[in-house]
Order: sequence, then C-alpha cells, then structure tokens
Amino acid sequence: MATWRNTMFWGLSLLLLLFVEVCSPVCVEVPSGTEAVQGHNMTLLCISCMQREEVFAITSVEWYYQPNNGNRSLIYEFIEGKHSEPKSPFKGRLQWSGSKDLQDVSLILHNVTIADSGRFLCAVNRTLHFEAHQHSIQSNIEINLIVTEVENEDFTSVLSEIMMYILLAFLTLWLLIEVVYCYRKISKAEEITQESVTDYLAIPSENKENCSVPVEE
Repeated sequence: MATWRNTMFWGLSLLLLLFVEVCSPVCVEVPSGTEAVQGHNMTLLCISCMQREEVFAITSVEWYYQPNNGNRSLIYEFIEGKHSEPKSPFKGRLQWSGSKDLQDVSLILHNVTIADSGRFLCAVNRTLHFEAHQHSIQSNIEINLIVTEVENEDFTSVLSEIMMYILLAFLTLWLLIEVVYCYRKISKAEEITQESVTDYLAIPSENKENCSVPVEE
C-alpha cells in the first residue's frame, strides 16, 4: 500500500510539474545531494531562482571549497560570461552544468575522491538593472559533501523493498488459500451431485414414476 501511495504521489507530482512547465516557465530551488561515491561523478546542485525574470540582470557565480580542517578557497568562477578555474585540487575535474538563464549554476565533479569531502559554497551575485537604478542580490548555497568508498543503501528504499516482498508473500498466500477453498467447494459439490445421482439410481423403477418434480403455479 505504501509503495502504491508513493507511486501515485510521484505520478501526480510529475503530471503537475509537466502541467506547470507547459503553462509557464518555473524555477524550483531543489537542494543538492550531499553523498558521493569514490570514483563516480557528483553533481553539485546550485539553483538560485530569479524573482524578477522580466528585469535585465547580470549574473556572476563563484564556487568555493573548504576541507573539514582547512581554509576556504576559490575553485571555480563565472564572471561576465567567462568560465575560469583557479589552481586547486579540483582543476580539470569540474564541469559547468548551468542553464542558459543562469538560474541553475551547478557543477559536475568528476572522479570523486575521499579527499573531496568537505563544504562547498555556491555564491551567486545578480545585479538587476532597472530604469532608474541598479540593485544587487547575493545568495549563498552550502553543500556539505560526504564521500564514501561504497554506495550506502537508503533506509527508505530498503524498507519499501521489504514491504513489497511482504505484500507479495501475503498475496501469494491469500491466492493459495482461495484456490484450496474453491477446490474443496467444487469437490464437495461434485460429491453431493454424485451421491444424489447414486441415490436416484438406487430407487426401484416403479417408484421413479412417482418421483415428480413439484411445479409452482
């Protein structure tokens, strides 16, 4: 039942999201994942929605990294439409994954290592250009990344899988009980019919003529 409810919930959510996207452009600030597996790629998700999309804006982005026991340093920047990577342990492993409207300014970290664990900071600065003045907006998004050697199983997914197996076992047992019940019911009906036929055949011929079926008027 829980799996069915989750399926229905995500199905309705997907339909609603598609409906909203068809009607009008929308930006949703989704938090980034915080767990990565050694040797795999990790998307450092940074979404900063614009509240006034009709206003012309210049966006600049800076990504910082701070190890668990260390100082913060700049690892990537996007300024005036140009990308640059300062010298850092991540140089050559970062890939820009942002959108054209610069509401999504995410990065992809390739070939994650255990040493990459730490705090990433996505600093987005927007300068809104109005007719009479300019206004700057700063937003910071932090990602506490934890890198493991093997992928950890999600407790929720494990629990859902266990519940699914329990449900399947219950349905199989219920179906088996129904089959046995129906088989016994059919067998009993056949035995009663066979006994009725046997009793009828055992009646003498002269008495069979008197065995008439009453007819209701």
